[in-house]
Amino acid sequence: MLTILDDVSLAVGAGESIAVVGASGAGKSTLLALLAGLDEPTAGAVWLEGTELSALDEDGRAAARAQHVGFVFQSFHLIPSLTAHENVMLPLELAGRADARAVAREVLRQVGLESRLGHYPRQLSGGEQQRVAIARAFVTKPTVLFADEPTGNLDTTTGAKVIQLLFDLNRATGTTLVLVTHDRAIAERCNRVIEMDAGKLVH
Repeated sequence: MLTILDDVSLAVGAGESIAVVGASGAGKSTLLALLAGLDEPTAGAVWLEGTELSALDEDGRAAARAQHVGFVFQSFHLIPSLTAHENVMLPLELAGRADARAVAREVLRQVGLESRLGHYPRQLSGGEQQRVAIARAFVTKPTVLFADEPTGNLDTTTGAKVIQLLFDLNRATGTTLVLVTHDRAIAERCNRVIEMDAGKLVH
């Protein structure tokens, strides 16, 4: 059996920002997937807001994610057939929120995309698509936001703007931020940097 993570013990406080760094294949994305309840650990436990995620079935984990978790990925993961506005409305509509349209519009305004509400992902630049993804992640006011290489597909200037936006929204909402990055300068802006090597926490 391949062991991807080995004897990893980690506690993240509410409102904290943590960077997870390490070489490619060190286990960073796997750690994120476990913390978010996307994967199940073969041993050990994952707790989120007092709930043991690892003890829930898939539906239970999905419900916990919907309530507490936001995601921003390297590859945006927007739905191509939905406009920017509809992409951001989606998690609110899934939660049965009657005010989805107005709330999504306001969060898009906060990320500077008020003039792009009716645009589809293919009509937006990479930086704009990532801002839509960030708006979608923050629209439900998640307890914790997981960001996996959020600037990986962006040029340096655009990436810097996107990261600034991520930290600004994080501070404004008090959301806990867990950020996987290979960029040391970005990592140093977090409260804490965790380094991984071959599936173990180095420090």
